[in-house]
Amino acid sequence: MRKENITKRAMRVYSSYNPKYFPLKFVQTVFDSASPYFNLWMSSEIVTALYEGSDKETLYLLVAITLLGNLLIRIGSAVLGINVKLQSEILDNNEAAAFNQKTLSLDYDKIENPAIRQHRRKITENSYINGYGVNYMKTHIEQLMVCIINVAFSLIFFIEMASLIAKVSFNWIGIFNVRHTEKIVKCNKNVGDMMLDENRLSAGYNPTGMDNRIYCQQKLISKLDEKFLRRHLEVFSEAFRQDFICTVPEVICSKLSELCSYLIICFYCTLGVFPVGSIIKYVGYLSRITENIGNIFYVISHLKVNEYYLEVYLDYFDIQNDMYQGSLTVEKRSDKKFDIEFKNVSFKYAGAGNYALKNINLNLKVGERLAVVGMNGSGKTTFIKLLCRLYDPTEGEIFMNDFNIRKYDYRQYLDIFSVVFQDYNLLALPLGNNVASAAAWDAVKAEKLLEEVGFGERYAEMPKKLETPIYKNFDEDGVDVSGGEAQKIALARALYKDAPFIILDEPTAALDPIAEAEIYSKFDEIVGDKTAIYISHRLSSCRFCDKIAVFDEGEIVQVGTHEELLLDEAGKYYELWHAQAQYYTEKL
Repeated sequence: MRKENITKRAMRVYSSYNPKYFPLKFVQTVFDSASPYFNLWMSSEIVTALYEGSDKETLYLLVAITLLGNLLIRIGSAVLGINVKLQSEILDNNEAAAFNQKTLSLDYDKIENPAIRQHRRKITENSYINGYGVNYMKTHIEQLMVCIINVAFSLIFFIEMASLIAKVSFNWIGIFNVRHTEKIVKCNKNVGDMMLDENRLSAGYNPTGMDNRIYCQQKLISKLDEKFLRRHLEVFSEAFRQDFICTVPEVICSKLSELCSYLIICFYCTLGVFPVGSIIKYVGYLSRITENIGNIFYVISHLKVNEYYLEVYLDYFDIQNDMYQGSLTVEKRSDKKFDIEFKNVSFKYAGAGNYALKNINLNLKVGERLAVVGMNGSGKTTFIKLLCRLYDPTEGEIFMNDFNIRKYDYRQYLDIFSVVFQDYNLLALPLGNNVASAAAWDAVKAEKLLEEVGFGERYAEMPKKLETPIYKNFDEDGVDVSGGEAQKIALARALYKDAPFIILDEPTAALDPIAEAEIYSKFDEIVGDKTAIYISHRLSSCRFCDKIAVFDEGEIVQVGTHEELLLDEAGKYYELWHAQAQYYTEKL
């Protein structure tokens, strides 16, 4: 991407979010800028009329024209201003939606890629902390509109002295600004990178946290703060120095240019070339044109500074998806017959040295209950991510009904799974939206499922029922739910989708083993004839399953029923069972 095209491309992308905004803003700027020029012109005419001894009727007419003209300009500007604010809100909302939509549309492996996550965070921090990016561009494009329109008005109303203006009002400091732009860009890039590093480091500690009190970490935190402060001073001092280098000479040249302009106009007026009243308008016009020519260079130099941040922004939208989307239709079967087979599947995360999964072979038949167990980090969740095609295997293939799952339409394939992950999320929306994961919901179905998962008592206390907002982020009438209640809502959401596959990926890991076993057993009764997969590093949820797959260090080391696996005293399952037996054997 060529540097000189960055702002132009960014403007094209940004304005596409609301094509009405910038044309409407331009018209409003014309109205706003017209008022001072109109007043200068009319003031000049009134002074000239007074100097020449015109009659009262002429003076009254000029004053009336001045007042009426200002009224009409103000009314037009006010009407346009209301519409501009509305279109600005639409533009900003659409831009935020486009940014979020880009994130949501990325392949899941890219969303989890640390470099891309850092890229996204950098864009956010550039905008909200440093103030750069598309909003900075928007503000300065608006300033550029003002400058250009003011210059145009000055030339239109001042045609007879346009040649003089060209000679005396050119602001040479513009060249000076452009020459120093690269240094300013480098300084601001250093500021942005420093702030990003600082925020990433500071996110790792909480100066008011309990751990800091217990382990006496105050000295360590103080040293980190001192390090950040020194870096602050170095980077910001250089940025301020470069800004000072540009600003002071600009002000001096601008004032000298204005002084020359005033002297020339006064000289011509003393010669009788212009009426006395013309001094008012010509001085005003020259003052504005010199100021705005200088501002044009100033805005252009700042737009140049902003190009680095725009490039970061545009690069994020240029990220391409690599995952093959498939085209084979997923058949909607009333018997929910979807058999899955892993064949020699291995997987390695991007940038990782070791395989997260190695040579996985497993069959999953329709209606089966499969438990996936193992210690933390054994590959259980990665197995589910491959099954749901959030990732594609590094080696080997996964089949559904004898076809590689990559051949199926990606969206249709995802629709056959309902998953409750350990790090599930509820939205700060009404309960009905959370259960249905949609704008509308089937009230009877949602209430039935909430009752079945054990949320009935809490639901009865909610005055607005399914209309009750979850959390208070956007509504003071919202309700805060406990961790256990949130889990039940998440379970109801999984059942509401009515997908052929139900997967629970340790959503109850925060509960004790007995409570987890009870929830799994109850949930299994509700699942019915669906294929269910239960994932846990604890074994209390396994006994009722048709098949248990034991993971260890990325491999499946055992497959069988609970009773079969316990017979192998040298096996991993036997080891895990007896290590955990103290928590639940008496209860179960």
